[in-house]
Parts: sequence; C-alpha cells; structure tokens
Amino acid sequence: MTKKKFDFRKKLFIKNRLVILNEDTFEEIFSFKLTLMNVFVIFSLGGIFLILITTFIIAFTPLREFIPGYSSSQLKKNATELAIKSDSLETALKKNEAYINGIQKVLRGELEYAKFNKDSILAEVDEPSEVNMKASEEEIKLREEVVKEEKVSGEKSPSKNKSDKK
Repeated sequence: MTKKKFDFRKKLFIKNRLVILNEDTFEEIFSFKLTLMNVFVIFSLGGIFLILITTFIIAFTPLREFIPGYSSSQLKKNATELAIKSDSLETALKKNEAYINGIQKVLRGELEYAKFNKDSILAEVDEPSEVNMKASEEEIKLREEVVKEEKVSGEKSPSKNKSDKK
C-alpha cells in the first residue's frame, strides 16, 4: 500500500521531455522538460484564470443582459419610474372620482351646496384606514409574563451587585 503511494509520488516528479519536431526534416523546433506535477499545476492555474476572466467579462460588461434572469439597468430604471407614475396616477384618479361623486350628489340634491367643498371631499379619500389597535388576549398574556420576568430579574440583579461591592 505504501509502495503504491510512493510510486505515484515518484512518478509526479519524474522529469520528462516534450520535443516538437519538424516532420519532414526531423529538426527539433523546441523542447520542454516537464513533470506531471508541473503539467497539473499549469492546467489548474490556466483553468482558474479562464474562469475568472469569463466571470469578470460577464459581470462588468453588457453581456450579462443576454443571460436569462438579468435585465438591463435602463430597463430597471424605466420600470421603477413607471411604477411611481402609475401610483401617482392612481391617487389622482381616486381624488377625481371622489370629486365627481360629490358633484353628482350635489346635482341630485343629496348634499347641500353649502356643505360641498372640494377639500373636504379629497380629505375623505386621503384618510387612513381604521386599524384595530386593541391588544389581543395572547398579547396581554405575553405582556404579563414579561413583567413577571422583569420583576424576577430585577430582584436578582441587586443582590449580585451587593456581593460585588463587598
């Protein structure tokens, strides 16, 4: 078992010669002295370098727009601008509908003209919805538990401080 490991390690560092010859004249063009370890290291570093270069090219150039899931920055900017415009148009539409409903009430005689005011109609649209702020039973129980724990921890901490002072 150890002989096999030793043979493999020995093979990694045996020097081999890579010769490139001209086939017609058998003239040596150039040659390298290599080991298996050198070849492995060179190919590993080359692969890592190739992956890094590809990643940087895709990440920092417009090529990323061709990858599914990525969109152009201009498209994102346009989408946010359109979302903001649609929100403002929605609120303006609600205000106009409330105003028109108020005018229709006046024309039908359901509302007196003296009570009709554009600002009061628009204020009805802008009012926030009613939120139930009452504590549920679970919240009340939790609050009681927290108060009990604070009392218990409050009683323990002064006794520790007194012992520290002595």
